[in-house]
Formats: sequence, structure tokens, C-alpha cells
Amino acid sequence: MAYYDLPKEARADLFREMTALIEKETHQGTWHTTYTYLQDEDTYIRKNAYLALGKVSKRNAVAKVNALMRLEQLLDDTNPLVRQTVINAAGEIGCFDFEAVSFFFDKGLFDPHHRVRNAVIGSIKKMSEKNPVPVLAYAARFLQHEDYEIRREIVHGIELRGRTHPEDILPLLRVLEQDTKARVRNTLVHVLGQIAYKKGCLETVCADLKQHWQNKKLIADALAEIIDVHHRYRNFSFYTQEQARNYIEHYFRN
Repeated sequence: MAYYDLPKEARADLFREMTALIEKETHQGTWHTTYTYLQDEDTYIRKNAYLALGKVSKRNAVAKVNALMRLEQLLDDTNPLVRQTVINAAGEIGCFDFEAVSFFFDKGLFDPHHRVRNAVIGSIKKMSEKNPVPVLAYAARFLQHEDYEIRREIVHGIELRGRTHPEDILPLLRVLEQDTKARVRNTLVHVLGQIAYKKGCLETVCADLKQHWQNKKLIADALAEIIDVHHRYRNFSFYTQEQARNYIEHYFRN
């Protein structure tokens, strides 16, 4: 039976059981059932596994050392589901100790499987939200990487921090304003839209675009995306779409 086919209380019980077993095996330094969780076809079983690994690593230093040792050994596992879960587990640990796991992302960024690379993006998102200083410094290293997919993935990865603190990521995004690759440019425009709809964020993004950006076509596309986002996210936006449009037209009139 799939995880979400279970009743809510049964799901909670299963997560507690998984966490207890993962903690026990991690302290013992030998993963048996834990490994089966890491490769389970059910996305939510794998998610429970990496959440549990983050939880037990945070509350116990010995567990963290043992978990990192086993995770590192599995970075080259032949099963991409395992490698994906390893990266996600590293991301959970990176939310409170990024230095201990940064090398996982060095490798995961270049993994041949899209699942693993997407796990890197997701991990950078959650880590940059909860542990921004070292994670954003790490992300900055890859903004001019020769592989445009790496540049795109990093831009996507820092988005979540920007939704509440756009000022933290705008200088990083600005590095790529002249990037000629369509996938990078499209992601850049997308992220500028995503970081401009919460309270105080529209003003911050607009000020940065007006004062520091030079690419007028990209600025125009970003502003159009921001206005559109205020409609698509109308149930969550601080301003209505019309208010956002009026603000932008007034602010950029001069």
C-alpha cells in the first residue's frame, strides 16, 4: 500500500517507526532497512527517510557522523533513487551544518540523472531559506559556470530565500542579466517574478532593477512576469495585479 493510501494516523505512526529504526541503524553504523527506504519507489517513503535522517543527525552528533559516512558511501550507488535521497538527506543536514555536506552538492550538480540534479535544486532551496549565509556563498561560485544548466539550476535553487529576502539574492541574479542562454534567461525572469509578490518585495525588486540592472529587454520581461505572477498568485500576493501594475508603471515612468 502506498504511503498516501494510509489514513493520516497510520502515516504518522509509520513515520515514527521509520525514524526510530533509522536512528537505531544509524547509531549501529549499518543500514539494512534504512537502505530499502532510500530506494523505495514510493516518493513519500524516500522523503520520510531523508527527513528522519536530518532529524536524528540534528539531535545527536554521533548519529550525524555515522549518517554522513553512510551517505557518502552511497553517493555512487547505481540506483538514481538512492542518490536522489542521499542528496535530499544532505540537504536536511545542510539546513543546520552546510559545511559538513557541501561536497555532496559538488557531485550531485553533475550527476547524469535529472532526479539527482533536481534534488540539488530542492536542497539549495531549503538550505538557502534556513541557512542562507554559507549556502548563498556556495551558490555564487557556480553563477558563471561554463555549463549553462549549472547556472540555471543555481538560479532556481536560490529562489526560495528570495521570496522572503529578495535583497539577499538580487546581487547574485544580477550577475546573469547578460546571459545569452534562453534556459538561463527564462529561469532568471521566472525567479524575479517569484520573489516580488510578498509584502515589501515588489518595492525591493523594482528598486534593484531600476538602479542596478542594464539589460532593458530583460527588465521589461521581468516586469511583465511580475505583473502576471500577481494574477497567478492572487490568493497569496500582497498587492492585487492592478495595484502591482500601477506601482510598476508609476515607478518606472521616469
